[in-house]
Amino acid sequence: MLEEKKERPDTPCVAVCSTTFDEICRGCGRTVLEVADWVFMSQEEKDKVWDRILAQGYPRRNT
Repeated sequence: MLEEKKERPDTPCVAVCSTTFDEICRGCGRTVLEVADWVFMSQEEKDKVWDRILAQGYPRRNT
């Protein structure tokens, strides 16, 4: 799992930002607050968000 974390980009953002109808971005899976606070989060906090969004099938890239 440590190797997986090293492979992650700094942010889950996939430039498909959409929180129009709810509090979760449809592109990256983060909440509005997580997106806003991302640059201020500790690495541990970011890792927790990464773990959650990956488990939920995010980030969603258009491929």
